Amino acid sequence: MAQAKRKQRFFDVEIPIINKETQLYGFDLEDLNGRTISYDLTKFLRGKSVLLTLKVKIDSDANTKVFTEPIELVVLPSFTRRMIHKGTNYVEDSFSTQCKNAKVTLKPFLVTRKKVSRAVRQALREKAREFLIDYIKDKNTDEIFDEIIKNKIQKTLSLQLKKIYPLSFCDIRIFKIEKETK
Repeated sequence: MAQAKRKQRFFDVEIPIINKETQLYGFDLEDLNGRTISYDLTKFLRGKSVLLTLKVKIDSDANTKVFTEPIELVVLPSFTRRMIHKGTNYVEDSFSTQCKNAKVTLKPFLVTRKKVSRAVRQALREKAREFLIDYIKDKNTDEIFDEIIKNKIQKTLSLQLKKIYPLSFCDIRIFKIEKETK
């Protein structure tokens, strides 16, 4: 006996963090649950090359509502290379910290205006780490993603680090949720 063919179709998916809607192709709603999407925010952020990774979830109350939660935000390497000029130094760091509802990985990226000594770069790295750990500990991941997209964290970080040495570029290169805690 022949089996009936299942047809794939498009389903509307909400992306609440940027107030957009997209469509995913699948057999049914349960097929979409847990799928990851990579969404390019370059046009949304006026040329800043950022890739947002989202996880699809289905609302348990209304089975027809499909939405996404952000997992990771990455500034693409091609954009960071464009920010580094001859006669400047860059400072990178990578660390994990606890926020209100998850354990997250942060990778700040800083570019100085001129060449500076190793001691100044180390001071910038330590101050950035200290500031970000303190800033993030009482916020949940949705607030942090929103503030990174709207450039609020980067602006306050740059103002704090300006006291040590003025920066030409200050950004969070990678923000990733490692493990969610309830």
